[in-house]
Amino acid sequence: MSRRKSLVNTVADELLERIIAGDFLPGDPLPTEAEIGDEFDVSRVTVREALRTLSARGIVRVLSGVGSRVAPVEAWRSVPDALRYRAARGDDATVSEQLISTRRLIECEAAALAAPLISEVALGECEECVDSMVAASARADVDAFVAADLRFHAVIMEASANLFLAVLLAPLTEVMAERRKQTSQVPQIQEHAIAEHRAIVAALRTGSSAAARAAMDHHLQQTLDDLRAYVLS
Repeated sequence: MSRRKSLVNTVADELLERIIAGDFLPGDPLPTEAEIGDEFDVSRVTVREALRTLSARGIVRVLSGVGSRVAPVEAWRSVPDALRYRAARGDDATVSEQLISTRRLIECEAAALAAPLISEVALGECEECVDSMVAASARADVDAFVAADLRFHAVIMEASANLFLAVLLAPLTEVMAERRKQTSQVPQIQEHAIAEHRAIVAALRTGSSAAARAAMDHHLQQTLDDLRAYVLS
């Protein structure tokens, strides 16, 4: 990475951290390019590129002749950044529940689409993922448990053969991984997850879209119930 690119990233990252910390709220103007340049001891060209970086992520709106302002969080294109902002505002419980609601919209339909299409090889991989979850739980390996869990859902997404569902879910994957590492430390949640994943495989084996959709929905409801019972309570 060139020194200039590194400086651009440094300035953009620092401005983002201040926005997330609440130093600049949505609608607030950012310091002028000259002020930012003086603070970081960088050129105005570097500052402009940093602001363009944030603008491309929907975090900042650069208005010609007016300056830069923090955009509404709903306009942010980076899911991890938006979730960090909400969590910093004390909205972590709401964010967690909304994340599960969003997963329901995407993953229940993915399971329904996958049911009549999924191959025996893919079903076998789902079963291997469940076996890996069982083994990881037995040795208290949370990272391996989460990796197998995520792969299970990825196999179903691939089997749905719907590119757009996969694209919609992709930005949530990083966030899901981090949050599952937190929730999957609870033995009861691991136990429930293993049972739910087995039920999803059984439903997929029937080839019934309705059964697969219902099994995935039940799993995500169980996930929400566990979140409320063991994490948010």
